[in-house]
Amino acid sequence: MNTFLLLFLLVLTGPVLAKSTLEKSGDIIHLLLPATALAATLIIEDDFQGGWQLVKTGVVSRVAVEALKYGIEKDRPDGSGDDSFPSGHTADSFAAATFMQQRYGWQWGIPAYIGATFVAYSRVESDKHYIEDVLAGAAIGIISALYFTDPYSGITITPSAGGGHYGLSFSGVF
Repeated sequence: MNTFLLLFLLVLTGPVLAKSTLEKSGDIIHLLLPATALAATLIIEDDFQGGWQLVKTGVVSRVAVEALKYGIEKDRPDGSGDDSFPSGHTADSFAAATFMQQRYGWQWGIPAYIGATFVAYSRVESDKHYIEDVLAGAAIGIISALYFTDPYSGITITPSAGGGHYGLSFSGVF
């Protein structure tokens, strides 16, 4: 799965040439990470336990972000508002990445963390946030996912590609 996710992220971020494209790429990945986490729970699992854990992770993370934005008025670097701290995009992305790593392992986590890190980078480089904003957002997302997510112990599906061959590997305890 990590090869597929990494290639998918590279295809999306390959044309990054300007700040507007950088910001758009970060926005797309910001949406893709939680969508991928949700799709994984629906495709891999035979119940809704993972989906429920993802929902709790996302809601708690977002509530914490919005409460801090409301309580701390910090101007954005580009002057577009006073809701810079913390970064919601980064919190969402790191919550999804940590969920995938905790639930399905590092083969999912590494590409997801690469994507989440890119989202954080895009927010700073697009002058939407300062570094401390994205660090706080990442911490909120990670802590939320670590609290609510349990490892999945069912069947594991791993895509594979190489030497002109593509396939899926299934493993589990029966």
